[in-house]
Amino acid sequence: MTMSTRAMGRWTVVLVAPVLLTVAACTNLDESPESFITPVNFYNNEAEVLSGLAGVYAQLRHVVDDYWNVTEVSTDEVVVPTRGQDWYDNGQWLELHRQTWTPSSPSGLSLINGAWGMAYTGVTRANALLEALDSVTVPNQKAIVAEARTLRAFYYYLLMDLFGGVPLATSTEVMARPRVTRDSLFTFIASELTAARADLPDQPLAYGRLAKGAADAILANMYINAAVFTKDDGVSPTAYNSCTTVQIGGKSACQLAVEAADRIINSGVYQLADSFPQDFRADNYNSPENIFVANFADQSGLGLNFVMRALHYNQFTPSPWNGFATLAATYSAFDPADERRQDVFLVGAQKNVLTGQPVTDRQGNPLVFTTTINDITQATEGEGARFYKWPADPNHLNENNGNDYAFFRLGEIYLIKAEALNEMSPGDGTALGLLNALRARVFNPPKPVGAVDRNAILQERLFELTFEAKRRQDLIRFGLYTAARQFKSVTDAKVLLMPIPQTQLDANPQLTQNPGY
Repeated sequence: MTMSTRAMGRWTVVLVAPVLLTVAACTNLDESPESFITPVNFYNNEAEVLSGLAGVYAQLRHVVDDYWNVTEVSTDEVVVPTRGQDWYDNGQWLELHRQTWTPSSPSGLSLINGAWGMAYTGVTRANALLEALDSVTVPNQKAIVAEARTLRAFYYYLLMDLFGGVPLATSTEVMARPRVTRDSLFTFIASELTAARADLPDQPLAYGRLAKGAADAILANMYINAAVFTKDDGVSPTAYNSCTTVQIGGKSACQLAVEAADRIINSGVYQLADSFPQDFRADNYNSPENIFVANFADQSGLGLNFVMRALHYNQFTPSPWNGFATLAATYSAFDPADERRQDVFLVGAQKNVLTGQPVTDRQGNPLVFTTTINDITQATEGEGARFYKWPADPNHLNENNGNDYAFFRLGEIYLIKAEALNEMSPGDGTALGLLNALRARVFNPPKPVGAVDRNAILQERLFELTFEAKRRQDLIRFGLYTAARQFKSVTDAKVLLMPIPQTQLDANPQLTQNPGY
């Protein structure tokens, strides 16, 4: 394994040589190793163990891709219109936007199947490392085991979020496995995180590695979503699903969400960044707000490509792909004075994002991004506001930008605590203060909200977390995921869970499909 360091103590995985077990998409985890290196003959010392751990972390970069696609494009935050000959891709992006996927449709066989396979690859790598650690002793062993268990729990969390109950494997034993219930998977993940948390360090051993705050962040998110995450069916598609309705160990899930959030907030390890953009720039490894990140680097094959997805062909070098945009309703929901709108979206006359020079479209006309898209099946080059939350890295290598991607940051923890408090005591003053603490850094002059309720919380989550792969969870929890919106109208509750891809059903005869598919 080779590692490079950017900034003090940053742990960026560049290459992992020992790919011990690789799973492209197979439920029963029975792929053959890609080399003769196995857990039996490889994990003999600290360097080799850390190399294996690096491989478990490295998979985080891969789950960002299809998990982000599925969770964002299926909501009102992101749309990928067909632009001439570009971005049709067998209709998979329009399917996601319209929520018309099936187990064997283009999006089911590609993007949804990719989200399944990438998460299970992370599970497999974690299992291989954990089994090896049973027969070797290295420095910081307890912390390493805890990191691997937390990462495995996180990969299962992604699967639970998208698919409900899935096959649960905690060993590398080759066998087909049936699905467990979503509730039992929820219990497993929570118990793993709680156990691992005890051995995680208070602060990361290096930037990008997990500490107690990461386990608490996943737990806080799980508890606020408990009325959804503990059910294979019966989730209301049209009403708020409150954490007050779920009891765990004698406490409401709302109370547990507050406790997990408080452990993070009161730890002294994390602080809100002084400015909102600091959380997303190419130097966001310096942000004190990061809790759990996927490390990206401005190196070949290791970079974040969000700027490529959204920018016009002429706004950056190499030429971006001019695809992803947002809906007018989402853009218009932001207060014009909110710095988050100014920092997140590109609209109007456009420039090269690095040189500042005006740019034209491919016909030579000045490039202008509109806020509206007349027809997503035949959009023009400039239609649709573009997301630019993770701006271009001045040191990028081709399409590879070094901006890290935060799965969890302190801003979301404030919002989780506020929502849980409001559920237990509507209009809670502490909840209001948490919302306004976030607004204080993006409005000048200040513009606090005067009262807190569910609508204010959902709105603030949109403004703070746009494009951070939280919107699908939020809309499902608030009973709005299937609500009619621009360009689509779907009311079928089956879409609250993604279908098990046909590829996986074919590979594992013990799998059963989600209801309605």
